[in-house]
Amino acid sequence: MSSCIPRIRIDRLNDQPVRADGRFVLYWMSSARRPAWNFGLDRAVELAVEHHCPLLVVETLACDAPWLNPRHGALVLAGMEANGKAFRKRRAGYVPCVAADSARLARVLDAAAAEAVAVVADWWPLREAVQFTAELADGCPVQFERVDSNGLLPLAATDHAYPTAHAFRRFLQRSLPDHLACPPAGDWTLPARFPRVDGLEVKKSKNLLATPEDVAEDGLALMVRRSNHPEVRPVTLPGGNEAGSAATLRFLEDRLSRYATERNQPESDAASGLSPYLHHGHVSPHFVFAELAQRQKWSPDRLAERVSGSREGWWGMDVSAESFLDELVTWRELGFNMAMHRDDYDDPGSLPEWARRTLTDHAGDRRSHEYSFEAFRDGSTHDELWNAAQGQLREEGIIHNYLRMLWGKKILEWSPDWPSALETMIALNNTYAVDGCDPNSYSGIFWVLGRYDRAWGPERPVYGKVRYMSSANTARKVRVRTYVKRYSGSRA
Repeated sequence: MSSCIPRIRIDRLNDQPVRADGRFVLYWMSSARRPAWNFGLDRAVELAVEHHCPLLVVETLACDAPWLNPRHGALVLAGMEANGKAFRKRRAGYVPCVAADSARLARVLDAAAAEAVAVVADWWPLREAVQFTAELADGCPVQFERVDSNGLLPLAATDHAYPTAHAFRRFLQRSLPDHLACPPAGDWTLPARFPRVDGLEVKKSKNLLATPEDVAEDGLALMVRRSNHPEVRPVTLPGGNEAGSAATLRFLEDRLSRYATERNQPESDAASGLSPYLHHGHVSPHFVFAELAQRQKWSPDRLAERVSGSREGWWGMDVSAESFLDELVTWRELGFNMAMHRDDYDDPGSLPEWARRTLTDHAGDRRSHEYSFEAFRDGSTHDELWNAAQGQLREEGIIHNYLRMLWGKKILEWSPDWPSALETMIALNNTYAVDGCDPNSYSGIFWVLGRYDRAWGPERPVYGKVRYMSSANTARKVRVRTYVKRYSGSRA
């Protein structure tokens, strides 16, 4: 295994020692759901080799997780099936664990930790994951570390939440070169004749599944039974590391060259389509970056010496590659930066003061249309383009990125007030989007209301100084005729 694990990515959560006579090193996989390009896994392998003991990977899913439903769960379950095969080839033990609730899951992890040499966990910055991990670490009898595999920039490399993409981009351009030289391992295997552990003794029940066979047979049914939204059906998108890696290569080989010029066109296929795989941890941003750099024949000496905060020119790659990297690195990791430093990332109070003030000043403005949550959910507004965007979200679990902005702006315009518009956006996105409930999701939703933006003029009803968008202007800028027909049945 060729990997270095930057210490800045490892966070020790307790003061307990390593247990020399433990049965295995436990890697608790909960967000970086992949068998390579994974710093947490690298750290667990490192400890297993150091102590010459088996590696046990326990990948978990709690059916009471916020917003979880069969659409999200089916992707995770597909990834579990693929991970089981991958870890068997690498001589590591693997246990997929699907529990009806987080309390049952905690008991399984506590029992595993009681037999472990040490515990390594994923470091996911959203509030509920941070709290659950901290609670498990607090009661753990052995060394407990969480490891950050989220982005090219370590979460701990920043000391505050950046207010704009430009400010964050300037920080990236100053700091990122120091972190690019040490990626996670692209492949690894434990030494021949290395000790192995088959799994855990977990008593199966209708609310707890912990073998590959049981999870494959009953995992989705358990999720449907315990989910708050069992009616949200899975999409046809395949899940897992192999599927995510294949999607990455298809994009880079077939569509990247058109990314800069066509990605905003809803009727084009130039978008990457990688956000579901990045969100579920099935593909690593380090893997995507490495494959892109190889195709661009890129090396760090092509980085610009001058830090400008510009979206183009710093990487020393072609225009489409730089446009894609601004989304993959700047905008994606800006959301992680917010979640890392503010646990109110999904609260109205986290908006910039100017945005809260102008939206509140216009809270009493007359709305041209006002819709209930059910009308938004069902795509039954007067606006065919908006209905089509919502139709794509319900049907496929995505909205084309350019139309996602319009989708949010119209919810703001047609809701009785801006806090209820925010609630609607979060509920629809996190329920139906295959990349929902992600730091980057909250960036997009809150951008609609002014986060990472500036005040705009002229001041308008409802919007105030928040950036305005209209369906008519959008239809003039981008091609939508076929899109509307496809997703709303319109003959427009």
